[in-house]
Amino acid sequence: MDSVDFIPVLLGTDANAYGMARSFYEEYGITSLAIGKGALVATANSKIVKVVKQEPRLEEDDIFVETLKAFASTHTGKKLLLVPCGDNYIKLLVRNQDKLKDIYEFKCIDEDLLMNLSLKENFYKVCDKYGFLYPKTDECTFENYKEHKPPFGFPMIIKPSNSVAYWNCHFPYKKKVFVAENETEYRKILDAIYGSSYKDTLILQEYIPGDDSHMRVLNAYCGSDKKVKLISLGRVLLEEQTPEGIGSYAAIINGYDEELSMKMKSFLEDIGYIGFANFDMKYDERDGKYKLFEMNLRQGRSSYFVTAGGYNLAKYLVDDIIYHKDDGFTIANNKVLWSIIPKKVIYKYVSDESLINEAKELINQGKYVQSMFFGGDAGLKRRIYFYINQCHYVKKYKECFGNKGLR
Repeated sequence: MDSVDFIPVLLGTDANAYGMARSFYEEYGITSLAIGKGALVATANSKIVKVVKQEPRLEEDDIFVETLKAFASTHTGKKLLLVPCGDNYIKLLVRNQDKLKDIYEFKCIDEDLLMNLSLKENFYKVCDKYGFLYPKTDECTFENYKEHKPPFGFPMIIKPSNSVAYWNCHFPYKKKVFVAENETEYRKILDAIYGSSYKDTLILQEYIPGDDSHMRVLNAYCGSDKKVKLISLGRVLLEEQTPEGIGSYAAIINGYDEELSMKMKSFLEDIGYIGFANFDMKYDERDGKYKLFEMNLRQGRSSYFVTAGGYNLAKYLVDDIIYHKDDGFTIANNKVLWSIIPKKVIYKYVSDESLINEAKELINQGKYVQSMFFGGDAGLKRRIYFYINQCHYVKKYKECFGNKGLR
């Protein structure tokens, strides 16, 4: 670590943070330091990331700034590269960037752009402006949800507009995203959500036909010059099935779509975006078009698939922020199978036989990466954690596969 003139400071302790830490370690051989609300098993007992501060009140602006200033005061001599790894942390950083810009190395967008992109109802207005298609969408509020009637039928997607507020609420059978099959389920789900502390807008959407393999995820890095440096598309094989994981990706094969990539490049550069961006979308067989669901203003939880394909996310960030190097523009086209689940789960639950065969071929070619298992970080405790984690996935897919209702 002495030969590198910066220290990665990760905001977050989850699987996303671990993926970024792994990217930093593979490229520079350094250990990342992490600060978060609490310790999570994804970054525990690791040689490549050390959780140096846990602050339960980190989402409070004053505490956030105080914590980061105090940490910086004890780590002088090297540049501190600040890397948000969650929606809550990117919002905190955007709001408080003026208080931290002379202490840490980072670049981010302003608060107006953040609000236009992070709240889903605002994002769909942006989609209209730029000609992006998205599912038929409606919204309801705490004030009108009992009388509100969506203008389309079932099945229907129900999800929060404010993901940070929703993450902090609690109610029985809570799921990250719900699918209501009929009017009765729809009413029960809304009653449950608004019976909790969540009182923000809910997004209601038509269900785009097709299983998990119709989902796509696109990751981009935009430099501090507001030019896109990297775009990488992934085809999802399976999503997670646990209540808290629905909508998160569990297995991905890198894809390639030049037309889509160039359209995203033009969009990101036109709005003056800076940093990592992550788009969730679904391929609609009815018209052969991609339908956008949301944009995350950070690298996605599954974004290590980009590094696994040979396009190290940490290098793009460091070249831009630390070394002020222009890497040009790249559309990723290398293929690899990225996964957080056992191979046998992929073989059992992926319905498209051609995708199973492609996955097996990539495995045979050695182009297979398990995101949470890294040979350079395979101490006994992490090996035990990984084994338990994989057994957990086998059990949860058996128990939860296809259950996206209030049950």
